[in-house]
Amino acid sequence: MTLRLIKTLMMGCVLSLGCHLAVAQDYPNKSIKLIVPFPAGGATDIVSRVVAQQLGSELGQSVVVDNRAGAAGVIGAEAAARAAPDGYTLVLTTSSTHTIGPLLNPKIPYSATKDFTPIIYLASSPQVVIVPLSSPVKSMQELIDYARKNPGTLNFGSAGTGGIPHLSTERFLAMTQLKMTHVPYKGTALAMPDLMAGRLDLMFDSISVSLPHIRDGKVRALAVTTTQRTSVAPDLPPLSDTVPGYESLTWFGVFGPANLPAPIVTKLNAALNEALKNPGVLQQLAKLGFEPGGGTPADFANKMKAETAMWKQVIDDGKITLE
Repeated sequence: MTLRLIKTLMMGCVLSLGCHLAVAQDYPNKSIKLIVPFPAGGATDIVSRVVAQQLGSELGQSVVVDNRAGAAGVIGAEAAARAAPDGYTLVLTTSSTHTIGPLLNPKIPYSATKDFTPIIYLASSPQVVIVPLSSPVKSMQELIDYARKNPGTLNFGSAGTGGIPHLSTERFLAMTQLKMTHVPYKGTALAMPDLMAGRLDLMFDSISVSLPHIRDGKVRALAVTTTQRTSVAPDLPPLSDTVPGYESLTWFGVFGPANLPAPIVTKLNAALNEALKNPGVLQQLAKLGFEPGGGTPADFANKMKAETAMWKQVIDDGKITLE
């Protein structure tokens, strides 16, 4: 390599760095679009609007929520992946589009790792283990003991095959070496009445959905799927107390398209971390049953990698498909 070529390459690197720094200093100079790949009114949409308002305040520009629902989040996620990597199109999504969805559907038109830039692990929500009031079990250990004494006779409901509640239960069964029959429904609203009536023996479900039924005394809660007690339901023990190492969370995170300049990622990450310290944001998250997240983009990428490996094993071991 000649000296002239080396100087030319070095000058190119300096100019490129200078351009990126200039972009970051000027960013943002217009409104930002935050794609939510789910319908308006759902949990992800509500979180996005709370966060968007505070993020706009931190950055000094409006952040506009754009609901792009359809195909279990694929349509909105793909739109974000194909957007220009300039920081003006972001996506707030969940583990369903970036960990579980790609594992269950190899035809998804994007790569969760190659087509996105992780910005922040925004929040998480655990599942809660619930049984009918008529159930003889009052703790996770009692449930395990009862299932072992009655092999193959218990069933469990879920909001649908391949969803977090289903996979959470499958992981629990694998770790305890129990066998139960899966009864999938098209949503929790259809499954809950059967659980209350005792036609289902068990259900793992979103804590934000189940908490009102628990508080009203319509179902019995046994544990949350965390490794420690959660502020959302501090009276419930973590399932890991009974099954060491067990955890199952639905996470919510913010991404940009691939190749988003590092200075812009850093600026967005810092602003979102500040937003997560705002008392109003924390209060809204708590009402929805969410624990605040935070951390660096690298933290987020590592969490995704670990979770994808975990769910892949559950799906492979259980031979779970959407067909």
